[in-house]
Amino acid sequence: MAEFICRLGTPSGEVLTRIIEATAAGEAKSRLESEGFRVFAVSNAEKGLSAVLPFGGTGKKTRVKAGDFLLFNQQLSALLRAGIPILQAINLLKNRSGSSTLRVILADVEEKIKSGVSLSEAFEAQGVFPKIYTASLLAGEKSGALDDVLARFVDYLKRNVAVSRKLRGALAYPLFLLLAASFMVAFLTLYIVPRMSDLFKGLSTNQGLPLVTVIVLTFSTTIANNIWWLLPLVLVLVFSAVIWFKSPNGKLMLGKFLLKLPIAGALIRQMTMAQLARSLSTLLSGGITVPDAWDIASQSITNLELRRRSQAVLPLIREGRLFTESLDKANWMPELALDMIGIGEKSGSLREMLDEVANFYDAESEVKLEQLTTLLEPVILVFMAGIVITILLAIYLPIIQTISSGPFSGKKR
Repeated sequence: MAEFICRLGTPSGEVLTRIIEATAAGEAKSRLESEGFRVFAVSNAEKGLSAVLPFGGTGKKTRVKAGDFLLFNQQLSALLRAGIPILQAINLLKNRSGSSTLRVILADVEEKIKSGVSLSEAFEAQGVFPKIYTASLLAGEKSGALDDVLARFVDYLKRNVAVSRKLRGALAYPLFLLLAASFMVAFLTLYIVPRMSDLFKGLSTNQGLPLVTVIVLTFSTTIANNIWWLLPLVLVLVFSAVIWFKSPNGKLMLGKFLLKLPIAGALIRQMTMAQLARSLSTLLSGGITVPDAWDIASQSITNLELRRRSQAVLPLIREGRLFTESLDKANWMPELALDMIGIGEKSGSLREMLDEVANFYDAESEVKLEQLTTLLEPVILVFMAGIVITILLAIYLPIIQTISSGPFSGKKR
């Protein structure tokens, strides 16, 4: 007998997705109709989750803020636990949402559900939600425990938002410091130094201007005199670099470069490991198989170099290899993580061990992030202080040199 995924309407107005074993799609439909369901669609489930949920919707590409997305799912989970039907819950949240973007999306989701589309497909069609979310919704529909799956996803989302906030908070001060120092150096270079050049021309010394003054003056005057074409050129180059780094080749090269940095590379690996383990745990807890869970979770890896290395894992899992053995072929995961996952796999507690791996590497990431910010601040300060000192020496050395060789220097002629 084959398995069929069926989109059903209940007498109370809910839209569900269930898996039915039958010899043909017609038999599955007849059986469900005899049980009082309204059958909207029946599709074969032989090809697994990826065939059931066509990732890469053709809907809108408007971004939804992480905070709004988290709040929506918290409220949706609470409403479903209270026994409110999906369609009514979506309507309530659409009317009360503070995000205009989310209101538009939920209105479209509501219309699709009314037309017989399942909740997971309605959200997937928007094209703006992560694949792990729509896969979790599908798992909840299949298992009939959508509220529990949503609650686990909310916990997953909370942890991800917390990590993002910590990352932004840790890097905010070094970035502000770098920006402030850059403005100060630009002001000295483009405004102060060029205006000191007339003074330097009037200074007569036997030795001439110091080398540092000549270099700084040449650099500053060249930049100041050509600023009107240099500035657009720099902006074009920066814009071109940003566009290129958004391309697949640019992202791949940037990913390789970041992984080679001393502390940042280890931090990226640890944060990716934590994110990947938590994604897998969330999907497995929803009843999704290991191959499908890995297929979805691996696509959430933001570093393209690590994602490229991870492409060898899925074929090995589908061949029947051990999950830990397959992960080892990615050649980037920490050995401790592989050992922990191996223990979970052998003991039958893979999902719980993945949670432990995620928590462990979240803590490790915080330590590495603190080390990175502790290192960045003095490096930026020393680098910018060196530039400022060089500019000040270029300004004051000719003056000191002139005074020391002038009539009031105290030297005998």
